[in-house]
Amino acid sequence: MMRPSSQVVLAAVVFIAAMLAPPLPLAIADAPAASPASTPARIHAQDLPYYEACAREGLNESECAGRLIWFKATAGNERFHTYVFQQRVGVLIDWFRVLRSDERGDRFRAWGIINDPACCVPGSPDCPAKSLDETYGLDWCPGDEELLPHVGRSGYRDPACDFRDAALKPGDVHGPADQRHDACDLRFGTSTGALGIRKFPNPRFDRAAWLKLNGSPGTWEGYNRPIAAAGGRGEAARSHLQDGAIEPPFLIGTSCGSCHIAFDPLNPPADPARPAWENIKGLIGNQYTRVSEIMVSGMASNTLEWQMFAHARPGTSDTSAIPTDQVNNPGTINALINLAKRPTFANESVIKWRKTASCAKGVDETRCWCEPGRNGKCWEKSLHKEAVHHILKGGEDSIGALEAIQRVYFNIGSCSEQCWVNHLADLRQLDPQQRGFGQTPFDIGQCRRDCPNFRAVEDRLGNILDFFMSAEGHATDLREARENTLRVANPGARYTDQDLIADLERTFGAGAVARGREVFANGCARCHSSQPAAATGQLAGLDFHKLDLKTGLREDWLGNDGPTAVSEVGTFRCRALHSNHMAGHVWQEYGSETLRAQPPDPNVKEPGDGGRGHYRNISLLNLWAHAPFLHNNALGPELCGKPHNAANDFYAQRPRYVDASNVKLLPAERQPACFEYDPSVEGRFKLYTLSMQALLNPAQRIPKVTLLNEDVTLRLGPRLWDGTDKERLLGFELTIPSEIDGRGVTAGTLGNFQHKAFIVDLVRAKTAPDELERSLAKRLGKESARKVLADLQAVAREVTGKPNGLVEALRARPYLIKQVYSSCTAEVENAGHRFGEDLSEADKNALIAFLATL
Repeated sequence: MMRPSSQVVLAAVVFIAAMLAPPLPLAIADAPAASPASTPARIHAQDLPYYEACAREGLNESECAGRLIWFKATAGNERFHTYVFQQRVGVLIDWFRVLRSDERGDRFRAWGIINDPACCVPGSPDCPAKSLDETYGLDWCPGDEELLPHVGRSGYRDPACDFRDAALKPGDVHGPADQRHDACDLRFGTSTGALGIRKFPNPRFDRAAWLKLNGSPGTWEGYNRPIAAAGGRGEAARSHLQDGAIEPPFLIGTSCGSCHIAFDPLNPPADPARPAWENIKGLIGNQYTRVSEIMVSGMASNTLEWQMFAHARPGTSDTSAIPTDQVNNPGTINALINLAKRPTFANESVIKWRKTASCAKGVDETRCWCEPGRNGKCWEKSLHKEAVHHILKGGEDSIGALEAIQRVYFNIGSCSEQCWVNHLADLRQLDPQQRGFGQTPFDIGQCRRDCPNFRAVEDRLGNILDFFMSAEGHATDLREARENTLRVANPGARYTDQDLIADLERTFGAGAVARGREVFANGCARCHSSQPAAATGQLAGLDFHKLDLKTGLREDWLGNDGPTAVSEVGTFRCRALHSNHMAGHVWQEYGSETLRAQPPDPNVKEPGDGGRGHYRNISLLNLWAHAPFLHNNALGPELCGKPHNAANDFYAQRPRYVDASNVKLLPAERQPACFEYDPSVEGRFKLYTLSMQALLNPAQRIPKVTLLNEDVTLRLGPRLWDGTDKERLLGFELTIPSEIDGRGVTAGTLGNFQHKAFIVDLVRAKTAPDELERSLAKRLGKESARKVLADLQAVAREVTGKPNGLVEALRARPYLIKQVYSSCTAEVENAGHRFGEDLSEADKNALIAFLATL
């Protein structure tokens, strides 16, 4: 492990001393201010590496506070990940499988998780814990000396209660007194041994019951052991993971950093399983994380939930996986780089809550609300024109950067019970008149009123945004990365821009970098430059390396963030059809009115209203460090960890390359080798080069499709069980076969299948056929509507009195599932973005060389 320099240690000591200094006197307010968030503040041992990092990066007080929140704050989502997700949503996380300490060395390879350098395996040299029994099978981490004695007991004081707030910013509407919500509700806990995944002692834990179930404290083998389902072999096994009668020793929560914390491209670890703090950044985005597999780590693979979650590639996450809109749409975790230069869009119509000092007398709390016990701490909901960023792959988060940050906390489970679980669609609710049939909009005002964790985060969003703008989010150029590599052996080594150009041109040809700039300016800059001249076609004099002398940042963000119709870019379109920000849907309040007024792509046959059907033109900053490419990481080699535990080798379980003629997997000997995780400088550069070659040579790409690897059966309706190995289903079974007419069935077929609309129309085909035909004609045309109606009526006849006959009825009419009742019919995941395929081989190499310098 690299030791911090004496200068860094000294700077950290100075920084900590400043954080511990008594606060300056506050101006006298008209009424008493709220009690201080947490008194007295103290520095916990587990926080020392974080303050050392703040000193190393040169962060100020606000930026450092934001960094600590980003890395640690769960905002109360430990209840969601322990109870709500399992028992309400019905998706099972096996936290022991993911975090077990005896597989710490395999954790990165299996799950893409970044190990916490401060934690250790019990029983290893110098580890304070001597056995796995002491830590209930997980790593020992700083702070556990206080946490572990509270397992099964109340009274634990969360470290967040001692969080030291940065000074309130001058001019804050809710100032000058500090009225921020109690920092205890940020909820830090201690590390689980995986950065961004935090643990809390469960006061309801029953040690005797745990020992009876598992045999010893250090294993969860009985708790997560599969239990045969009442329905027999045809139904997925269950487990105690969803059994409220058995309490685990810990409640597990996640911070926003759980997806964004990653290895520093400028200073990667020699061994990814044993990183040092100096190897870690909080804003890069973890391109190796298998967050989807983590979320369903306790599920059987023949369940609806497993197939809907576990389809994303490493480094991607389906932002609609929990608040599902039944559109299969995994997207990469955004790299947050040079955000001060990211484009904004002026004069967008934005309805949102804004800070104010008072509300008019008698105004309804849905329009204006003042927090009780505070002096002039109010918010008012209104429509105004604003300059906003476009965030997410289609620009959907579009009411402001602060609000976009806060929505991330809801996406990872904060305030679930108070604010948003009841707004989600229940996949098994088939009655259109009942709650849960479809989504309803999340209410920001209601959540602020009812969820203290919301207020704790909201009052510190400015600190998190400051962290985003800090030096930790600055560009990580290949020149500097290679210089750092040379300095490991020779601390005085230098590697200049000219050295980089010379090395690139030895690989890609003489004059390649200069020629690549011309190719980029003429063919790419209209989308991938933020300079105003690029948008008007004035390309000749553009300097893509020019620095802003005030900030030291590159002037060009290398993307204009503007929308491009998905049919123009031609990539996998399902993500562009994501619908959660539409009016009436769960994240309605996080989308601007301007976004929703954007016309749909006329060349897309699926519904694309409500602002859908586009991708934003992303930044190409430091492209060398962020391969594979496209919004779903599908362009370039497939990544794999090759863990020692074969049960966690997810790539081996789900290869992607298919025969284009029948969308079936190529035989093993024809499957291209996957690219093993390699975060080293040259490992990243090699992956970049291979991915660029795939980008510029679309005719050579082997199609990639994520297929069902077994049939999946939905059991709809109530069931009765008499204690035998079979149960009686008072409803019917709907099976999605893994193969139809000799063609493979994609995971998207299941994820995109609008089964509720299908069931409703199946009923209407019998009860209101004329009305249904008119409805179908509006969407499909008259001729297709007649055919669909006739087939629905035939299906209804075939399953009458024979509920399980639906399987064969749909096998005979696969187009109903794959086309008529699908939110997205796209299959090939690495298609599209064919720009540059007509370039000469020399120009393709030149473009690869030039982009590596940016």
